[in-house]
Formats: sequence, structure tokens, C-alpha cells
Amino acid sequence: MTLPTVDLGDREFWAAPWARRFEAFDALRADAGLPWFAEPEFPGFERGPGFRAVTRHADVEYVSKNPDLFCSGRGAVSILDLPAEAHEFFGSLISMDAPRHTKIRRIAAQAFTPRRTEALLSDVTRVAHSVVVSAREKALAGDGSFDLVTDVSARMPLLIICDMMGVPESRRDEVFAHSNVILAGDDPEYVTSDNPLGDYLTAGAGLSGLMTELAAAREASPTDDITSALVHGTVDGERLTHQEIASFFILLCVAGNETTRNAITHGVWGMHLDPSQWELWSGDVDGITPTAVDEIVRWASPINWMRRTAVADTTVGDVAVSAGEKLLLVYGAANRDPAVFADPDRLDLRRSPNPHQGFGAHGPHFCLGAHLARREVAVLFRELFAGMPDLRVAGEPDRLRSIFVNGIKHLPVALAGTDAAR
Repeated sequence: MTLPTVDLGDREFWAAPWARRFEAFDALRADAGLPWFAEPEFPGFERGPGFRAVTRHADVEYVSKNPDLFCSGRGAVSILDLPAEAHEFFGSLISMDAPRHTKIRRIAAQAFTPRRTEALLSDVTRVAHSVVVSAREKALAGDGSFDLVTDVSARMPLLIICDMMGVPESRRDEVFAHSNVILAGDDPEYVTSDNPLGDYLTAGAGLSGLMTELAAAREASPTDDITSALVHGTVDGERLTHQEIASFFILLCVAGNETTRNAITHGVWGMHLDPSQWELWSGDVDGITPTAVDEIVRWASPINWMRRTAVADTTVGDVAVSAGEKLLLVYGAANRDPAVFADPDRLDLRRSPNPHQGFGAHGPHFCLGAHLARREVAVLFRELFAGMPDLRVAGEPDRLRSIFVNGIKHLPVALAGTDAAR
């Protein structure tokens, strides 16, 4: 594939087969510069000046570690230049720079005390077991099949997030629906109107309203959940506003839910493509899990990219970058950089070392919930191996049409020996 055939600003590129994407990444990494692309068009917005693609592992790491040169506050989750309030609303910590980013991250970190974190990790085991048992019962009550995404990999992280924040069970379907719309891109399964931006904003307002109500309730009557800890936490005498807590909740629903959901789903799909890896992990769960989880996140790269903006004239590698230029940190390309990973397209659950950037590269925006996400993936696969050793993929993945998320909406699976598996 030659560079003129690659267009990261084209939504159709991100909807193309994965093999074509990886071939394009190979071409981009081999280019001596930082290739420039036109921005995608979006109704109602003036088309921006374009962006550069950062695809080599070392370059992504460099940009991420130097927030004084490459800021997030002008937009990290959108190529388009949206109003600042929209970036904070949907990006929260991801779309902030120091000192505000430092303050809010410190308060958020305070909420995850060792005692509370240990309780969360216990909840992961309980929820994962319940979800796997429920999916197996559903399969055995029918033709032996179920949807891995809707019945397992999407349910588990959402339940954990709602539990930790104290969201009532009566509001959890609402959280799931709004989260899907926010991450849907232009996928017609989730965005059904002629006004995708309006749907996006409505979904964000729905999650924000729910959490603002909950924060007000916890301010008056605190409990032992994370929302209470966020409401009453302080740094240098300052508290988070209810809107900041709502934005943090949207971040959890989007980043925490989507990353874990897609890592699990891609992991099952990857081991379907190479059954020896399923046999390896299921036969030695304790021995393989520490490396297997990180390898799945690397191989899946659930978030396609994050954006940074140069705040001054500078360089990345040997390439001059001008102040104001947008850079897309393409994690899926960096995570398959042959300069860092041997046989990078292969899912190798024993891979070590594995300096992947699936939780973002090192720097102030490295994923705050990486430890919890790793635990969720590890425990879910342990439960799958124990409760569904006969699990089989029964069809092709139905992929999310999104420029931002490397998502799988549905993955049909079945229990071996049942009608659906034949």
C-alpha cells in the first residue's frame, strides 16, 4: 500500500477490513515524515486545517511525555475543533492540561483508596462470575448461542462502573444506551436520526444529569461509593464541582467501559483465529494471565487515537512541527511497530516485555483506571475458562462504525455441541 491510498481522515478507512488498516499503518510508519491528512467533514462545522499522523511507537511516546509542547486542552478526543466546554464535557481529564488536570486527577486518585480499591477488585470477581453464569444459562435455555458483547463483555464493565459510582439499578439501562450513542461515531445502529451531533449532545446531557442528581444526593447523605468520595474529596481546599464529577462519570462510561469491553471481545476473536492461544491460557491461567492481558490490549488497541496540539514550533523525531498543528497519536499503529514488537501482527500471550500503548503512552494522561481494567479482563477470562470451556465463536464480528473506537458491536458465540455451534 502506498501513502496516496491511505486517508486517516476518511471514515471509510476505519470501516475497512483490519488487514487493510494494518497494511496502511506499515506504510505510514515507513514514511520518513509525519504524513498530513485532511480532516473529516462534519455537518454544521467548518472543516479544519488538517492533522499529522504519529504512528511510530517512539514518536507517540515522545509526544505523550511532553505535555508542555503538545497540549490536550484544545481537544484530545475530537479531530474537529469543538467549543472548549464540549471538550471538558466529553473528554474530562483527557482533554485538560495542567494545572487543572493535575488538580482533578489528584482528587480522583484520592477516591481510590487501598481499601476502596480492594473492594472494587472483589466486586469484579462477583460481577464477572454472575455475567458468565447468566450468559451460559441463556445459551442453554435456547439454541446454545448468545452475543458475547451484549451478554458478557459490555455488561461486565458497565455493571462495575455503575456499582462503584452508586448508580441505581433502575438507571443502568439508561447509562448503557447513552454510552453507546456517545461512542457510536456514525454507526446507524446507535445514531438513528439525521442529527448525529444532537444525539451525541443529548446522550452526554443525559449522563451528566443523572450524575449531577447523584452527586447532590451524596453531598447531603454520603455513602461508601466513589461518587461520595469525589463529592467530598479536596486538593488544596478545593472540591470538584458537580459538573466536574459528571464529566468524570462520562469519562468512566466511555473510556472505562469501552476499553474493557473491546479488549475482551477482541481477545476472544483473536484466540478464535489462533486456538492454540486459548489452549495455552486456559491450561495455565495463573502462569499466563500477567502477560496475556497486556497482549490482548496491545493486539486490540481499543482506542484508535488521541489528539494533541503543538503549542510552539518544535520537532518530533527529525520532523519540524509548527505551533497549532494537530497530531493524531495512532495507538493501533504504534502497538504494531516492528521496531518494538517482534512479529507484531501475531497474538502472543507470552509476549514480554510488552511496552504497548493501549492505555495511552506514558505521561500525565496514562489511563487512571489501567489497573482496574487489567483486573477486569483477567478475571473475566478466568471465569470464561472455568464456566465456558466449550465456548466457540459462531460468526464474524459486527464492527462498530467509528473513527475513534476500534469496536465490535456483536460477536456471535455458542457452546460446543449445541445446535448453534454446528
